Amino acid sequence: MTTNELLFLVFAFGLIAWFVGRARAASFISSETPIINSLPNYHGWFASLWAIIPAILFLIIWINISPALVTNMVLSNPDAASVTADPFTRSTILSEARAVANGSSQVLFQEGSEKLVPLYKAAQSYYNSIAFAATLLLIFAGSAYAYTRLKPDFRARSKVEKVVMFALLLASLIAVLTTVGIVASLVFEAYRFVTLVSPFEFLFGTNWNPRDNIVAGEDNGYGAIPLFWGTIFIGAIIAMIVAIPFGLMSAIFLTQYSTPRFRSIMKPVLEILAGVPTVVYGYFAALTVAPAVRDFAVMIGFSNAASDNAMAAGVVMGIMIIPLVASMADDSIAAVPGAMRDGSLAMGATKSETIKRVLLPAALPGVVGGILLAVSRAIGETMIVVMAAGYAANLTANPFASITTVTVQIVALLTGDQDFGSPHTLAAFALGLVLFVVTLLLNLVALRIVKKYREAYE
Repeated sequence: MTTNELLFLVFAFGLIAWFVGRARAASFISSETPIINSLPNYHGWFASLWAIIPAILFLIIWINISPALVTNMVLSNPDAASVTADPFTRSTILSEARAVANGSSQVLFQEGSEKLVPLYKAAQSYYNSIAFAATLLLIFAGSAYAYTRLKPDFRARSKVEKVVMFALLLASLIAVLTTVGIVASLVFEAYRFVTLVSPFEFLFGTNWNPRDNIVAGEDNGYGAIPLFWGTIFIGAIIAMIVAIPFGLMSAIFLTQYSTPRFRSIMKPVLEILAGVPTVVYGYFAALTVAPAVRDFAVMIGFSNAASDNAMAAGVVMGIMIIPLVASMADDSIAAVPGAMRDGSLAMGATKSETIKRVLLPAALPGVVGGILLAVSRAIGETMIVVMAAGYAANLTANPFASITTVTVQIVALLTGDQDFGSPHTLAAFALGLVLFVVTLLLNLVALRIVKKYREAYE
C-alpha cells in the first residue's frame, strides 16, 4: 500500500476506535454507576488517539528511511552490479528507475535504468508489505491498550487534554523555530556577504551595480543607499501621503457621520481592497496609473518622465493599504469613551471641533500604531514596484523617475540559476536582513503604541 493509503487506513481505524471507546464508556453508565469520571466522548478520543498517534509516528519515520532501504535492496541484487560507479550518473539512473517504478514517470533516458525498474518494484512491494503489517500492528496494539484502560473512574478527559496541550505547544514551537530558522539563515548568509564586501560600502555606498569580482578598497557596486531611499520614498512617503488622508477620513466618516446601515455596508466594501492580490494592483499600476502619471508629468513640464515611475507605484501602494489605516483608525476612534465626545458637545463645540480637538487626540496612539503597521506593510511590497517602478537604482527625489526598492532587488538577485557562494547572490540576504530588522522595529513600535492605547481606554 502507498503512504496515502496507509494514512487513510490509520484514520479509518481511528474513527472506528472512537466509536468503540465511546460505546464502551456509555456501557459503564447504569443504575449502579450513574456517573463516570469523563464523558463518553473523551473515552472515544482517548481510544482514537492511541490508535492513530503511534501509527502516524511510525509512518513519519518510515517515509524518511524507506527510500534508503529500497535502494540498498536494489543495489544488493546481482543484476544491479553493472551500474556505473560515477556518483552523478549512478544517482540519475537510480532516480529514473525509481520514478518509473513509482508510476510518476514513463520515460527512461539513461542506459541501465530499464533493468532496475523491476528490482525497484519488487523492493517497494516488499517494504510496503512490511509498512502495512507494522501499521496494522501498531493500530491494534494502541487500540487494545486504550480499550483496557477504559473504566468508569478513568480520567480520559485529562489524558486527552494533555495531548491537545502538547499539540498546541508543538504548533507554537514550530512557529517560533521557523522564525528562528529564518533569522539564523539571514544572519549566516549576511555574515558571509560582509566577509566579502565592506559593510561600510554596503550601508553607505551610493552606487548599486553589483559584480562578482570583488576588489578590496574599490567601489564594487554594492552601495545600497539608492535601494533604501527607493524603499522609503515609495513605501513610506508617497504611499503614506495617499493612504493616511484617505484612510483617516474614511474612518472619521464611518464612525462619526454615516448611518449604522451605511457603515455596515461600506466598511466591508472598503476592506475588500485588502483582499485583492498584489499582482492585480501591479497590473493596475503598470497598465493604467503609470501611463496616466507619465502623461500628467509631461503636461506639467517633465519631458523626461519615465513610463515606470515611483509616483505610480507609490499611489497604487497607498490605495492598497488604505484599508489597514482606515481599520486601525476606525477601531481607535470607536474605542474613545463616549463621555468625552458627549462632554465636548455639551460644552458647545461643534461635531468637527469635537473630532479635531477631542477624538483624534485621544485616538492618536492607535492611529499612529496603525500607520506604522501600514508603513511596514508597504516597504515589504514587491509586485507593485516590480511592475510599475522598474529596476533602476536611482538616488533621486523625482517622483516621475524610475526607481527601485530593496524587495525588487532581492527578487532580481535570486532569479534564475545562481551561485550561492558569490557576493552577487549573498547581497540578497544582506538586503533581506536589513529589511527584516527595519520591519521588526516598526512592528514593535506600533504594537507598543497600540498596547499603551489599550491600557488607557480599556
